[in-house]
Amino acid sequence: MCTHCGCSSDKAILTEFESDHHRHHHLQAEPKTLHLQQALLAENDDIANQNRTGFQTQGITCINLMGTPGAGKTALLEATLSAFHNDLPSIAVLEGDQQTLNDAKRVQKAGGQVVQINTGTGCHLDADLVKTGLEKLAPKSGSLIFIENVGNLVCPALFDLGESHRIAMMAVTDGNDKPEKYPHLFSRCELVIINKADLVEYVDFDLSTVQQAIAQLNPHAEVLLLSTKTLLGFDQWRNWLFTATSTENKYSTGYIDSRKTSTTLTYD
Repeated sequence: MCTHCGCSSDKAILTEFESDHHRHHHLQAEPKTLHLQQALLAENDDIANQNRTGFQTQGITCINLMGTPGAGKTALLEATLSAFHNDLPSIAVLEGDQQTLNDAKRVQKAGGQVVQINTGTGCHLDADLVKTGLEKLAPKSGSLIFIENVGNLVCPALFDLGESHRIAMMAVTDGNDKPEKYPHLFSRCELVIINKADLVEYVDFDLSTVQQAIAQLNPHAEVLLLSTKTLLGFDQWRNWLFTATSTENKYSTGYIDSRKTSTTLTYD
């Protein structure tokens, strides 16, 4: 259960895709209440560390992709599978959504190995859901795993999944104020992708304003403006992925844990 919004993953459903059919797996767990205190989400962190150890043992790079609903996260995965299938390690995907198999079907059609995690009323993935999903996904050693988190700018940022790297994604259609309104996400990532660059001349969006806000929150984060429609910026995206999957960067954790420094969280 999320300690902030009260959502629960107890009724989550995993769907394993096999060729042209799929199987459903219902997760059953006893409801639990975790108290907000200095050692917040310790149980989740323990499982996340188990996931991370498994990735390290298998030589897997895992990327937690978080962002706004409609930012184009699934479109990014589709375009990545299409454009880089000969250049990158084997790509597998854990798809997180409250309902539907729509995104998993798109990834599968694009050639990706995928397991769909439907969280029901849950607004984010947690480490235990990812652990169960990985058991069904059974990724190859040395592969690249994308976890497409539920579209949400708040709770996903608080949960370590065991990932190697974190990406925050938004679109030019989201406006200029997302980093300032949702600082936890943008302060805990290595890369910020701003999608739909092909629409920038048609919307009220100021790239320099957004870049400045991100730099104030997270001076070390890279910012990449791209378009999954025209593939603008995909050379830089390709280079970032190559760096992320290199041996020296594969096992660095992209999770920045600032939870233990404060127990008071304020949301807009």
